[in-house]
Amino acid sequence: MPISRRALLGTAALLPAARAFAWIPERPRPRDVAAAALAAAKAARFADVRLVRRRDEVVNTRDDHVIAVRRGSSYGIGVRVVHKGAWGFAAVPDATPQGARTAAERAMAIAEANAALRRAPVELASEPAHKDTWQTPIEKDPLRVPVAAKAALLIEANAAARTVPGIRSVRGHLESVAEEKAYFSSEGSAIEQMLTRVAGSLQISAVGEERGDFETRHIHREMGGGYEEIEALRLVETAPRLAREAREKLKADRPRPGKRDLVLDPSHLWLTIHESIGHSTELDRVLGFEANFAGTSFATVDKLGTLRVGSPLVSLYADRTTRGGLATCAYDDDGAATSRFDLIKDGVLVAYQTVRDQRGLPGFGGPRSGGCSYAQSWAAVPFQRMPNVSLAPGASLLTLEELIASTESGIYIAGNGSYSIDHQRRHFQFGGDMFWEIEKGKLARPLRRVAYAADTVEFWSSCDAICDAREFRLHGSFNDGKGEPSQSNAVSHGCPPARFRGIQVLDASGTRRRRAAEGEGE
Repeated sequence: MPISRRALLGTAALLPAARAFAWIPERPRPRDVAAAALAAAKAARFADVRLVRRRDEVVNTRDDHVIAVRRGSSYGIGVRVVHKGAWGFAAVPDATPQGARTAAERAMAIAEANAALRRAPVELASEPAHKDTWQTPIEKDPLRVPVAAKAALLIEANAAARTVPGIRSVRGHLESVAEEKAYFSSEGSAIEQMLTRVAGSLQISAVGEERGDFETRHIHREMGGGYEEIEALRLVETAPRLAREAREKLKADRPRPGKRDLVLDPSHLWLTIHESIGHSTELDRVLGFEANFAGTSFATVDKLGTLRVGSPLVSLYADRTTRGGLATCAYDDDGAATSRFDLIKDGVLVAYQTVRDQRGLPGFGGPRSGGCSYAQSWAAVPFQRMPNVSLAPGASLLTLEELIASTESGIYIAGNGSYSIDHQRRHFQFGGDMFWEIEKGKLARPLRRVAYAADTVEFWSSCDAICDAREFRLHGSFNDGKGEPSQSNAVSHGCPPARFRGIQVLDASGTRRRRAAEGEGE
């Protein structure tokens, strides 16, 4: 039965407000719990302790119905040690001094067992002791916004989309995550951080009246920030335009296969950055330590400093300090201070993403870690994860409108779609969400089912124009998977629109993602 906006808002007073950046008072202080773990691991050369309280909430709607509301929370402690030259890790949900001692003793025993198998002793890059607190800058705590208000927003956006004839299905999604993290180490660090992330999306499906064909159009935003980032999406105001564009795709021509110039919007280009550059510059992947989950990398250490990955216009950098970034924080889960550093500079590979225990390995580039360690929960071992990786804006003043005006013929692509990439991150194929033909410097007409295929180096080398900082936008993903057992990391990628010359365009009719117009499972 449909639920009215009035009825949903009327339930708001019944929903408890979430706590923000406050450890539950009846539990022992994190500092006291960590002290017990560090005392139990005093024989280790190095030990660190992470107490993590994670809270998350998801609201999903389909048309004028709420189809799912999920709330979750967890709180526990993870202890790592370097003992006899090897790592040991253990975690327990009992964040008390006794639980901490238990975790530390188990971690020591595991390190002893691992020491018998190690090839070389663990070496940690130097890092000063940090005593600090930090939190994601937010204006509105998303976990204090009532579920009723969130559901009402999505249902109102559905109604706005349906003012356009031929709309069959509208799906809405809002997600909020808060991680309260306390980190203590035998080196003297004592760090508390509060990380807040939000995601919102709307997917609209239109059905053709004659053939029963369907097309979709979506909008999404994933940011490190508060509920104000969801409000910035303006879902209700944007929904009719997206619905009209979904309808336009139904009658649009398919692309003419062949070499074309592409102008890529930040809402699309971020995923190409993620797959081709973000993953290929992770040092564990480069060295072959990460291979089973999504492969290794073409950017091997023998090419560092010499491999030309892109044109001289192309500079890509790692940055866990970008405001609004999903991977943004002040310190990583190794206790290392985060920073910004170049990966590709003027088209040349100059550095890799690194963590503390890669000291002494080829490609590390020391003396400090790149601050790229993360664990998805207290129960997960920290390991190398991608920071925010972004394309630097062009040095010359250039807007998107001017970029399109300077393009005689090509295709403008917005939004992400299907993709595939090989296990060395070299050869790929990407689709998008919305496409327009460019003719004589103007957007001429919509297209449908466009994809392009390229080699990573050839693709970035073909870049001949990048808009300036005024056009820079962040996009990203809540769920970047890696490792066995798999963990998820949230990561952003920023970029302005950019142009790529002579890229192979395909008709993706046979390979597009199958999402039924009626909204069956994704």
